[in-house]
Amino acid sequence: MIENHWQLQEAKNKFSNLVDKAQNKGPQVVTKHGKDAVVVLSIEEYKKLIKPKKTLVAFFQSSPLANAKLNLHRNKELPKDIEL
Repeated sequence: MIENHWQLQEAKNKFSNLVDKAQNKGPQVVTKHGKDAVVVLSIEEYKKLIKPKKTLVAFFQSSPLANAKLNLHRNKELPKDIEL
């Protein structure tokens, strides 16, 4: 058995140990029928995965259109009536 791989039955029987290893030694792979099925990882590792690489403001500031001159003038006329 590879050190960070667990068969499903073993993972169920030793879940507390699996969680401890995920928190202290990194992601743990659980296999089902001999194939990788899921990964158990610490909340810190999970947060790193889902955290955006940059803020929304930084994203827009780095856009190729950041310095484009956009016409943001809005037509203030009322819409035309149409018959349906």
